[in-house]
Amino acid sequence: MSTKPCPSHDSPQPKVHYERRRPEASVLYQLVQENLETFLAQMKAESDGGLPEFVKKEFDAFLECGILAHGFVRARCGGCAHEKLVAFSCKRRGFCPSCGARRMAESAAHLVDQVIPHVPVRQWVLSFPLPLRYLLAAHPDMLAPILKVVNRTVSNHLIDKAGFRRGEAKGGAVTLIQRFGSAANLNIHLHALVLDGVYREEGEAVVFHAVPAPTEKEITAVLSQIVTQTMALLTRAGYVTEEEGRATVVSDKDDGVLAPLQAASITYRIAYGPRQGQKLLTLQRQSALAPAEKKRCVSLHGFSLHANVRCAANARQPLERLCRYITRPALANERLAINPAGQVVLELKTPYRDGTTHLLFSPLEFLQRLAALVPRPRLNLIRFHGVLAPNAKWRAQIVPGGQAKVADPQELLDAEHAADNPGSPCYRINWARLLKRVFKSDIAACPECGGELKIIAAITQPSAINKLLTHFGLPARAPPRAPAKLHLAHSFDF
Repeated sequence: MSTKPCPSHDSPQPKVHYERRRPEASVLYQLVQENLETFLAQMKAESDGGLPEFVKKEFDAFLECGILAHGFVRARCGGCAHEKLVAFSCKRRGFCPSCGARRMAESAAHLVDQVIPHVPVRQWVLSFPLPLRYLLAAHPDMLAPILKVVNRTVSNHLIDKAGFRRGEAKGGAVTLIQRFGSAANLNIHLHALVLDGVYREEGEAVVFHAVPAPTEKEITAVLSQIVTQTMALLTRAGYVTEEEGRATVVSDKDDGVLAPLQAASITYRIAYGPRQGQKLLTLQRQSALAPAEKKRCVSLHGFSLHANVRCAANARQPLERLCRYITRPALANERLAINPAGQVVLELKTPYRDGTTHLLFSPLEFLQRLAALVPRPRLNLIRFHGVLAPNAKWRAQIVPGGQAKVADPQELLDAEHAADNPGSPCYRINWARLLKRVFKSDIAACPECGGELKIIAAITQPSAINKLLTHFGLPARAPPRAPAKLHLAHSFDF
């Protein structure tokens, strides 16, 4: 989606002109389109079964996302009969920048409007050691008990700091399981938006009691308890063994070709091909950057806990920006480029301490990185805790949405063109309202007469798609995939 101001003779205010997005023109789409079949052939040649089906489906869906030839919604202005075609999206959670941005905006809007009360909120970020990142990628079922440990520890800290006994006050949090780092690498870590205080029942009311900011000593105590309980949990589950005072992570799960892809992505290396096991090529500044001092950030045994970001009560716009940050997509089209040598250049959002600003991949190496980012099916990446949990006793008295429940975050995002019904509890924002909220422009308004565009049909039949696209002078065929280049599946020269 892009918006452009267009001149108007009737008003000094420029009209907003909506242009459909054209994914086929992006660097990421062209990379997948031209190299997917070669990549699949490479993975099949270097393993027994090739990529898992859910990863293949992610790539297939991405190549259909935003392409009119695969179906679209038809909208028409009731005043001047102007029409607009909006292509279907893939709604995947792996690496699609468009669907990731849509999910980011809608998740943030839902959390601010329906879930997080008007009280101070602090972000607690927990990072894991490299071996545990791989373990949690292979065994995502262990995330739930670890989240329980983290939430219980932070909540008890807040209750103690507020001066109450355990059981007479409760905290609340929303945790986003983020699976990537700034280098599009697999990096499972937790972003928890924790209410910066606790709720306590006083008479017939539920009253919030804010607490002071945590000290470095308190964060260290919280992290120490999280580390101890997490390692004990993993030891009981059989994923960690201890010999001669040294803990070792054990995983008996064989994911075939996916396991090496995930391990290489976590350690910034190449999994397959002529550069197997080597580190990524980088572009660096002439001098390294001075380490940035982080406040309220503690590291212990490879774990890291950061708790310096806070949004004040009723600071809803900063809170929504924070929600967008923690729910952002793994990739942005603007940070990808192809250099004259045919290498994929990924610009880092923030340079590394050693001065690294860009990472270099061959196209097949970059597709390896994309495959490692795809989450397993039915893995819920947003969790609610304490007073914000779906069945919490006090929840209806606390959340901005009143009696509205916390719906499954994936259900919130699956309807591409949900009806707009502000008179009832609504867990979805339709496409026009969402874009208006994000881009501050009403794309549901007709660019010709200013009237309202209304959806008249969803076009899914191939014959109807072909007829309408031909009528509007648009390509009726999807961009074809390049056939597999078997010689490239085994070698690539830098």
